[in-house]
Amino acid sequence: MRDSGLNGRLALVTGAAGGIGAAVVRLLVEEGARVVATDVEEAPLWALASELGEAVFPAVLDVRSSDEVDVLVARIERDLGPIDLLANVAGVLSCEPVTGLSDTEWERVFDINAGGVFRLSRALARVMQPRRRGAIVTVSSNAAGIPRHAMSAYAASKAAATMFTRCLGLELAPHGIRCNIVAPGSTLTPMQTGMWADEQGAARVIAGSLETFKAGIPLAKLATPEDVAEAVVFLLSDRAGHITMTDLYVDGGATMRA
Repeated sequence: MRDSGLNGRLALVTGAAGGIGAAVVRLLVEEGARVVATDVEEAPLWALASELGEAVFPAVLDVRSSDEVDVLVARIERDLGPIDLLANVAGVLSCEPVTGLSDTEWERVFDINAGGVFRLSRALARVMQPRRRGAIVTVSSNAAGIPRHAMSAYAASKAAATMFTRCLGLELAPHGIRCNIVAPGSTLTPMQTGMWADEQGAARVIAGSLETFKAGIPLAKLATPEDVAEAVVFLLSDRAGHITMTDLYVDGGATMRA
């Protein structure tokens, strides 16, 4: 079996309480990594740590706070060792049309989806750069690259996180640090199912909607959190050792992106 280079490495994962974040934690542990799993929800983190054992270190973190981010990174580096990998997964959805979108909601979505990526990535870049090694992956969305009805705040915040990560990758490339993006489409998580009115929700997403100009999914299925996690962990691994500033769409062909 080929070595992924993840065995024994220390990773930090945000948004780890469920969905894609929890799937990333599980897969990293399978590959032999140690993982600091963070989220604002404490109980699911402890449940995940109980499930996966001593390789997982739960830590409550609000990605909107620079102080919390900096304190946690310093504590991890002191107590557990150098952080080699970062997966920015924490995010929130917003489905308000522009005319009904409040300043407060716009700022909330940006503060988590883009601001959180900025704060975590800045903190990790500061400790990775002197060591001249590391990898960062931001989980964005295919909505960052295609207009979506009633999703302006979400799509714009994900576009900001995407371009920030690419710019960071350009700055850190001379130091041997890779920064990439995974852009999922519709994925079977509570964020997705929370938008469904009934049991036909999945079928409607797969078929698409002419009314809202939304394409269907050519592969005729929704992604699972594990599908997305596989892409994230690949880009964190040594198998992607010459890949940086890449925006990898994992959406079953929904955006028909070249």
